[in-house]
Amino acid sequence: VQLVESGGGWGQTGESLTLSCTTSGFDFEDYDIAWFRQVPAKEREGVACISNVDGRRNYGDSVRGRFIISSDKVKKMFYLQMNSLRPADTGKYFCADVKSSVACELGFDFGYEYDFWGQGTQVTVSS
Repeated sequence: VQLVESGGGWGQTGESLTLSCTTSGFDFEDYDIAWFRQVPAKEREGVACISNVDGRRNYGDSVRGRFIISSDKVKKMFYLQMNSLRPADTGKYFCADVKSSVACELGFDFGYEYDFWGQGTQVTVSS
């Protein structure tokens, strides 16, 4: 299983960035997939998830209404469109997956463990 993030970089408050995650080595449609972010000295935060089993989406409270997660089953890629960026969105973003049809539905507060992770891509938002 391999996940590779791309698309990180710099943005200013109010701007948009789109992250991509290229995947390989697993049956894409059997997995729930998510984006997490990490800031030094803070706990990892679930940002958005999508179930490739039933299409259900879920979002962290801090990004709901601003970020959109999507997937392309043909390309086996998924994306995070980040709109109305804020300095608080700064962090290293990771894509992750788990062979499950309930991980995304349960939400990030449930703490469902994701099995495979990418190396991350840095996003920095300036005010």
